[in-house]
Order: sequence, then structure tokens, then C-alpha cells
Amino acid sequence: MIYDLSLETIGKELKFSDLGLSEGIVNTLTEIGYVEPTPIQEQTIKLTLAGKDVIGQAQTGTGKTAAFGLPTIEKIDAQNPNVQALVIAPTRELAVQGQEELFRFAKSKSLKVRTVFGGSSIEKQIKALKSGAHIVVGTPGRLCDLIKRKALKIDHIQTLILDEADEMLNMGFLDDIEFILGNTPSDRQTLLFSATMPEPIKKIGVKFMHEPTHIKIAAKELTADNIDQYYIKAKEFEKFDILTRLLDVERPELAIVFGRTKRRVDELTRGLKLRGYRAEGMHGDLDQNKRLAVLRDFKAGHIDVLVATDVAARGLDVSGVTHVYNYDITQDQESYVHRIGRTGRAGKKGRSMTFVSYNEMGYLRAIEKLTKKPMKGIKPPTKDEAYKASLGVAMNEVIRDLDIASDADAQSKLHKFDKQAEKLLEQFDAKALVDLLLQSRVKDPDNQEEVKISAERPLPYNGEDGRGKKPRAGHRNRDKKDRKWRDRDGDNRDNNRSGYRGNRDNKEGGERKPWNRDRDRDNNRGGYKGKRDDRKFDNKSNNKKPRKSTGTEKTAGFVMRNRGDK
Repeated sequence: MIYDLSLETIGKELKFSDLGLSEGIVNTLTEIGYVEPTPIQEQTIKLTLAGKDVIGQAQTGTGKTAAFGLPTIEKIDAQNPNVQALVIAPTRELAVQGQEELFRFAKSKSLKVRTVFGGSSIEKQIKALKSGAHIVVGTPGRLCDLIKRKALKIDHIQTLILDEADEMLNMGFLDDIEFILGNTPSDRQTLLFSATMPEPIKKIGVKFMHEPTHIKIAAKELTADNIDQYYIKAKEFEKFDILTRLLDVERPELAIVFGRTKRRVDELTRGLKLRGYRAEGMHGDLDQNKRLAVLRDFKAGHIDVLVATDVAARGLDVSGVTHVYNYDITQDQESYVHRIGRTGRAGKKGRSMTFVSYNEMGYLRAIEKLTKKPMKGIKPPTKDEAYKASLGVAMNEVIRDLDIASDADAQSKLHKFDKQAEKLLEQFDAKALVDLLLQSRVKDPDNQEEVKISAERPLPYNGEDGRGKKPRAGHRNRDKKDRKWRDRDGDNRDNNRSGYRGNRDNKEGGERKPWNRDRDRDNNRGGYKGKRDDRKFDNKSNNKKPRKSTGTEKTAGFVMRNRGDK
């Protein structure tokens, strides 16, 4: 049975020391900067330490890693060399990130935390496991391989954690998850975390868990109040120029741009680099070492803009991300919540910007309905606004560099250019040299590289146009009278995909007659079954000569008429 707890009953003044954690772990959390537990942490830690199975339904950014990691570490015996806890994550990035977090939390107990995932040498991972592991974090596929090779022994597992279970389900890992669960001890403790709760996830809870307690974050907490959400209406060919202007005007410290496809990510990354931005892309087709290197550089601030797909960036915890740009709007609302959750973390302010075409407004309204927070539409920056912003940044950089150059040490380094500087001043005007210096630092829209981004197939139309209105009754929507007629003859309509097939000779405005197969077949309207030589051609003059059949008609087995033929 799954119990549902209300988060309204959760205390607001509790600290980590009040949850039953040891002094060593609490001191480690203080060093890291953790002050007080989040709602999901508060309930999960207490229940896990009590030995209960838990289903936690919460979005990314709510502290789920600490929620399952801290009590799991607390229960592990450092003197026992066996693998005592297993964490299953959907992607390699999440597995690496989870391993890093758990290793930090376990500092006071000196536990060995290993990570295993596909795309990397399995021999090295087997060697690491043989050297000892208390906790193993891995992706489903690689965990299955290691279990089948008997390189990973899970018969002493005490705690098993499924992180981002809904994402693993979407990626087709359900069979692997059931295989892993089926090979662990039946008396283990199981913790499952998921942003949504589809039926297959519920079945896992019923089949593999012991009366789990269900902790659910209220819908009103899906998005943080400290994230300002905006949207811009834009056509496909306008998006890239708008994106670069936004980057020039808003000057984000760290930004993530989300694209719908891998091709989109590659083209956006290449285009941003051409225009002088420090950008890198990340998606599933990249080599694992490349993906980890990109993520490492982004965290270190060596990259200003990370372009990524939803799966590649799922659950990434990078502090300092100030802006999220949704170059392509998401088709499902939950992915939007995951995207913007990359900013506004740890109580900091964040900003999200979504590009939406006119026929995608329905998706935007669905997102607003889920998050219960309306987005504000804004106009994109103009070319002139972007130029002025870039010029202001260039001026500040030049002044900053000149201030630094006034230092004695810097002056000594600059003296070696004196001769070249004097030669340039003799040949050219000083103002022209300064103009050239500023031009080299300013992203001038008139001199930028032309970038063409391939158009992606648009999302299916979902019933709302760019003005926020439902479509008028037209070629797809009938008026009430036609709907009644269609409902009356609905049985015939299902087998009549080409439209009305009744008698069209009634020109006097009389009532339409329901389709009659035998009558229309005689008039050669409903699929003539006889010999081709017996075919009658009905026309107004009655003296029109039959058109000769072509070779194509004989091969295909049907007769093509001109558009005017009845």
C-alpha cells in the first residue's frame, strides 16, 4: 500500500542534526554549506533511517541526492568490504554527478563510492570494483553487464535507489531495472524517486517494494519563485539572431541553450562559435570523455554557453547558471520544468526565455497550466540595442585593461611594444587605431558571420494560434448543421475517407441524400469493378470522347481523371 503524506505538516525549523544523522555527517554538511533540509530531505531521511521503503515524487533541484544519500551513508558499515548500496541513474552525467555528491557526503566515513556507465572501458571499471566499493552508482545497461559477468556482486545490497525513474522508463530501461531488482536480496530497502508517476513506475512500487511511503511535492512547488519566466514569439529563421542579441544584451554569467535534436545542438554550437561566443554542445552522440570534459569546463567557467538536449542535461547541478534559453519549446510540460530547473538553484535568481512560434502557443499555455505560473511575453532586442550593449561591454573592458596597464609591472611588460606603437602612430591617425581596437572587441551585427540553422519539423498543431485564440470553423471544423448530418451518417463516413460520395447532381438546393453504394457505383463514383471498356463517362455535352488510358494507368490498376472531370 502506498501512503500519501501532505507536505503541509512538515516542520519548518528542523536542522540536519534533528533528523538522526551522526555528528560527522552533520559537520560535513556544514562545511559544504548545507544549512537546513528541504521538504523532500526532511521526510526521506527520517523514513529511510527508520527502514521504510520510500517513493519520492519531486522535481530536480529539490535536493533528492542528499535525501537518499545521507541516510544511506549513515547506515553503511565502513568495515564491511561488500557493496551495500546501489544507485541506478538514467544517464552517464547523472551517474558521475551522483557519485561526486555521495563521495563528498561520505567524507567523515571514508567510504569508497564507484561509478559505472557505458561508453567507457569496462575493464577499468571491473578493476575499480575489485579494489573495493561500498556504494556503486551506475546506468542500467552497464550494471546489467557487470552483474551478468559476475563482476558486480549485489547479494549483500542493503539499500537500492532508483533516481529519475520516469526518465529511465522513457529511455526504455524498464526490463534492465526489473532484472537488477530481481537479483538483489528481497529484504533490501528500496528508494524510488521520480518527477512523474506513470503506471509502470507504480507497478514497480507494488511488485518490488514493501508498503512504500509516498512523499509528493505539491504542484504549486514545481517551479521556483526566484525564476523569472519569459517567452518571445519568433519565426524559425529569426531565432538564432534573437538568441545572439539576447546574449549580448543580458550578458549571462553561465547560460544553457536547449535544442530539441542533436543536429540542432551541433548547428547552434557551431554558429555561436562563429560569432565569437565561448560555447560547446553536449548530446548523446558525443564521446563520453568529450561530454565529461565539456561539463567540467562549463562548471569551471571556461565555457559561457552550454548547448544541450534534454536527456544530456537532465539533472545537471551546475551552480551559477543565470539564464536558460529554450530555443525549441518542449512538447511535454515536465521537460520544461526540468530545463528551467538548471537555474535559480540554491536560492539564487534565475531567468528563462522560451522561443515559441505562433502555432506552438498551445504548448506554452499547457506549461503555464502545469506550473501555475504565467509567462510574460516580451519583444526581442533590436539590432541597435544589441550593438549598443556590446559596445558598452567593449568600452568597459578597454578601460579595465588600461587601468591594469597603469600598474608598474604591467608597464614594464608593455614597453617592448613601444617601437611598433610609435611606428603605427606615425603612419595612422590615433583615432583610427582606437576605432579598430573597439571594432575588434564589439560584436557588430553588420559585420557578423551569417549563420543558417536548419529548420526542424514543427511540433504538431495543438489548437491555438499566435493570438491565443481557438481556430475558426473552417475546412477542418464544420458548423452545427454539418456535424448533425455527419453524426447521422457516421457509420458510412468511417469507410469514406474521400468525402461525400452521394448524388451531386441535385442543383436545386434539396436535401443531401446519404451515400448509397449501389447507386454511386452505377454512376462510376464509388470504385468501378467492371471492365474498363464498359466504363461510361458522364459529362454535360454527352459527346466528349473518352480519354485513352496510359501505360501508367494500366500498371497501377486505376484511372486518373482531370480535375474538371465529373
